[in-house]
Amino acid sequence: MDRLSDIALFLRVVDLGSISAAARSLDLSVAVASQRLQRLEKGLNVRLLHRTTRRLHPTPEGLALADQGRDLVEGLEALTQDLRGSAENVTGTLRVTMPHSFGRQYISPLLPDFLNRYPRLDVHVSLTDQIVDLVGDGYDLGIRVGVLEDSSLVARRIADDRRVLCAAPDYLDRQGTPQRPADLADHQCLVLSSSRQRQDVWHLTDRRGKSEAVQVGGRVRSNQGEMLTEAVLGGLGIAQHSVWHIHEHLSSGRLRVVLPDYRLMETGIHAVMPQRRLVPPRVRAFVAFLEERLAEHPVWASRVGNQ
Repeated sequence: MDRLSDIALFLRVVDLGSISAAARSLDLSVAVASQRLQRLEKGLNVRLLHRTTRRLHPTPEGLALADQGRDLVEGLEALTQDLRGSAENVTGTLRVTMPHSFGRQYISPLLPDFLNRYPRLDVHVSLTDQIVDLVGDGYDLGIRVGVLEDSSLVARRIADDRRVLCAAPDYLDRQGTPQRPADLADHQCLVLSSSRQRQDVWHLTDRRGKSEAVQVGGRVRSNQGEMLTEAVLGGLGIAQHSVWHIHEHLSSGRLRVVLPDYRLMETGIHAVMPQRRLVPPRVRAFVAFLEERLAEHPVWASRVGNQ
């Protein structure tokens, strides 16, 4: 069993690209992980990794072990889980990062049920709207909302992210209601700012599938969705928001959907992970739990309907 666990550690190093990242993901010290890798190399009498100052690369022998050893390790892991039972096998510390608003509104209320289901598991949650380096910062999992950038991360869609244009009735009474996308250029539009991508060009599609892009602008920009929510509620302009973020304000009438016959590009709410293979049971359990609670009938969809 020591040999198999050492091979599992080696596979994690190959997937994550460093001993320190692999050690964090398995709740090991870097020193212990290094000793186990040396033990594996000595036992096999081959060098498995080329060590450079920036990254580890598998040798040809290491690539052969990674290719042939995965099925063996994963098969044993699956058998072990079946024998132990899922709840008992979910242990350790789950480190997860997620956007502040979504985490506070929807994940935080679910955590008591999740932790009651898995009493041997601890959870460390970071709420941030910044895109963090999951591997470098030692996270098991990230929840990301919106368009995913191309990367080596593995993404699993948890729920749809429907977005609408919205404004306060007071603003629309004062400034008029846009009838077509081009009208937005004459309105105060509240823009979510980002250093990674331009967000002042809004793309809308009519019922016939014809798309139109409009460059917008206004007096308020922010990298925080909650600040834009307060601004649009205060009558400062028109904002682009996810329905999950504002569904209560739409239901109460504090906000109205603008250009309801047009739709914005629908994106998703995803769980993103550093690697596809050897995903820890704690990560699989959390993703399955979120799918169970959010995927088919999210609360924001049932309360807003087809507005």
